[in-house]
Amino acid sequence: QVQLVESGGGLVRTGGSLRLSCAASGLTFSVYSMAWFRQAPGKEREFVAAIQWTGSTTSYADSVKGRFTISRDDAQTTAYLQMNSLKPEDTAVYYCNAYDARILPGGRGSYWGQGTQVTVSS
Repeated sequence: QVQLVESGGGLVRTGGSLRLSCAASGLTFSVYSMAWFRQAPGKEREFVAAIQWTGSTTSYADSVKGRFTISRDDAQTTAYLQMNSLKPEDTAVYYCNAYDARILPGGRGSYWGQGTQVTVSS
């Protein structure tokens, strides 16, 4: 079975940093593109960042550009999201997503993790 397990969330003060990890199993990691989404209370789930299966292309939501960095380690079958200069507005449950490059991140047929809570205090 495909499993995506997020870790690294927690409570951090404004301006702090966190590094989220997404450990994947049950799929051929190297041929899947990876993405991060987040969902804050009362808001729709939103795209945060994605990295192509080749590792050569990344994309970010405007709200996190310059602060967040997505990366992947195929040998460890793990994707990461380095989050710096955190703001209270970043508070959300963060979800890992694995998707085939022929579809969009979060699209039909993609896989989701269970989510990890990130809370940024004022």
